[in-house]
Amino acid sequence: MSTPRTAATAVALAVVPLALAGATASPAAAHGSMTDPVSRVSACHAEGPESPDSAACRAAVAASGTQAFYDWNEVNIPDAAGRHRSVIPDGRLCGAGRDKYKGLDLPRADWPASTMTAGPHTFRYRATAPHRGTFELYVTKPGYDPAKPLTWADLEDKPFAKVTDPKLVNGSYVFDGTVPARSGRHLIYSVWQRSDSPEAFYTCSDVVFGGGAGTGGPAASAPSEQQIAKDAAKSTVDHAGHGGDGPDDGHGDGGHDDGHGTPPAAPDGGAPGAGAGPSPLAGAASSPAPGTGAGTGASAAPAAPNLAATGGDGTTLYLAATGVAVLGGGAALLFRAARRRAS
Repeated sequence: MSTPRTAATAVALAVVPLALAGATASPAAAHGSMTDPVSRVSACHAEGPESPDSAACRAAVAASGTQAFYDWNEVNIPDAAGRHRSVIPDGRLCGAGRDKYKGLDLPRADWPASTMTAGPHTFRYRATAPHRGTFELYVTKPGYDPAKPLTWADLEDKPFAKVTDPKLVNGSYVFDGTVPARSGRHLIYSVWQRSDSPEAFYTCSDVVFGGGAGTGGPAASAPSEQQIAKDAAKSTVDHAGHGGDGPDDGHGDGGHDDGHGTPPAAPDGGAPGAGAGPSPLAGAASSPAPGTGAGTGASAAPAAPNLAATGGDGTTLYLAATGVAVLGGGAALLFRAARRRAS
């Protein structure tokens, strides 16, 4: 083999693994949940999925099983693409229409709650796998009854806070919004729609205005970093796929079930859920996404440099980099051997 041809072969061997590295670096999934105000799934995870303290979380675990609360950071629909109102039926908002998380939809007035006041508030959303996207926050209308299944009509039509790519601080997205005036027990509903994927995440945070958070239920607490780390081994969420809806499902391609039964009946005497809605993916194109209007009274700090951009997860990139190093080294050896033959 001539020296030029050998050199060209070596260069090709070095380039191919680089191309493979780019091809195998699939986007990592975004995961997380609201921690200020504390979401239902975060509160029950903090209490401990095996033996929660509050009556509401015990009822939720009885309805969903413990795995849903070890997978607290994946209340999602992988292909929502902004169609939130059409893919999630009434009575199923808190669990994103997924049977796995149906315990979060139990209508009751004793969910662990956070204190809330009208006016400026700093919100925090713990992101176990951050990604670019837009957060929208909705509050329930005056007259909301927590003992009835939550419907889209219970929420204001437009979000009171909307922010794109907020800053990431110590593992949490942090952004400000102006909370409308309310009294008594209400609910703040969040939608996190990724901009690099059709995937969206949802949370329900129970809040109490004008009184202690324990009114009707205990004060909510978010899980500590130590607890998140300790319970990670029991999670089926791997940030490269999506935990399934079955009790033993871990890393399926889908993020929610296609067969959505009736909303759960409430243990401990709560009101039953609303009638079954359509499958979250049926007729999805007909309804507009919530919060399409501008002007929401939310502000975000400039995107911090540590905001994760679209890219592969750490394992994928590690394997790709290893392949590059090995094949690149082999190409260099071939190149040196060819030069020695030529001389």
